[in-house]
Amino acid sequence: MHRKFDKITTIERRDAITYPAIRRWDQEDPLRHRREEFELPGGIIYMDGNSLGPLPKATRARIDEVVAKEWGQGLIRSWNDHNWIDAPLRVGDKIAKLIGARSGEVVVADSTSVNLFKLLGAALAARPDRCVVLSEPGNFPTDLYMAEGAIGTRNCSLQLRLEPAERIIDAIDTNTAVVMLTHVHYKTAAIHDMRAITAKAHEHGALVIWDLSHSVGAIEVDLNGCEADMAVGCGYKYLNGGPGAPAFLFVAERLQAELASPLRGWMGHNRPFEFIDQYEPANGIRRFLCGTPSVLGVLSLEVGVDLMLRSRMQDIVQKSRWLSELFVDLIADICPSLQLVSPANVNERGSHVSFAHPDGYAIMQALIERGVIGDFRAPDLLRFGFTPLYLRYQDVWDAAYTVADVVHSGCWADPRYAVRAAVT
Repeated sequence: MHRKFDKITTIERRDAITYPAIRRWDQEDPLRHRREEFELPGGIIYMDGNSLGPLPKATRARIDEVVAKEWGQGLIRSWNDHNWIDAPLRVGDKIAKLIGARSGEVVVADSTSVNLFKLLGAALAARPDRCVVLSEPGNFPTDLYMAEGAIGTRNCSLQLRLEPAERIIDAIDTNTAVVMLTHVHYKTAAIHDMRAITAKAHEHGALVIWDLSHSVGAIEVDLNGCEADMAVGCGYKYLNGGPGAPAFLFVAERLQAELASPLRGWMGHNRPFEFIDQYEPANGIRRFLCGTPSVLGVLSLEVGVDLMLRSRMQDIVQKSRWLSELFVDLIADICPSLQLVSPANVNERGSHVSFAHPDGYAIMQALIERGVIGDFRAPDLLRFGFTPLYLRYQDVWDAAYTVADVVHSGCWADPRYAVRAAVT
């Protein structure tokens, strides 16, 4: 069993007494063997799994099988013979186990943005007498863009109202149609109180859509326990589905007959292969499908989800907290010039942390060149993710010392580190 480390107050050298303890935590880690199931390049400490998870070794073999056998030999027969047609529902049921949902409440489809548009359209149609979509400033931009787009398609007095996180609950009233929030903030990692916000929305007759992109596979989520209405999330972060992996959406069973997607694609039809002209929504969560699913994407995602399901979620959540707490404590002691912008209380943040520095972009580029891969978020944030299935305590220790060395040495001031790449 893990033993909670004492807060580190003074660290003067790598071989301090705490370093053997960290090695011991790795040896005692119940998730230690999961690391062997990923392709991890040598000499790299990967702290960006909150943006793109690494490649599970089993994915390569699975996709080779799908391409060579199911597609290459089975051809179109594989929609039936290998049940491609039900893959979005099958993988959705597996994701449901990670987010506190029931079978038949989650489906894999499209992108997070498209799924959010579907749910916003469905929710607004269900509350036609209300005029406010409520969110917060600084929410992930695509969520706000989708809300603007959904509002723009309706000829009415709808408005997108943005309130600071601490005022969201008080801002919910009888004019609120939908509350749309990201459960874990993509920059700060601050966690919204899903239970309290959902309860207040229901008290006033509003619906709530949660974006779980920085939650699923990293922290505990209990959608049904919180009586959540709807949710979306991506598959390429902690679920390790690969770049551009399909996303998922959740609709509580109690709402599925009431809500209908505004994107009425043929895969969401009740009788898609009868090819009739009039749209007839399918029963249950299937009605939120749209076009033909990306089979390679869905099956790649399934490998990552299966890998996660082989570990206990409580072990994942606990290790996530301890990894981030260790890193935050180390940085506070050996690199205090970085300003923590994430909540200091580990129970109030997700599985990444952000630090502010005026030259954050250049510092991150210097870190990446030295083998510590995090990412940068404008205007000045260095962001580090903690992915418990493969990140070790020793990695976090080594990364913290590399951060301190880069910042204190001033090597980041080399002009080449200031050149902005297309993706930051």
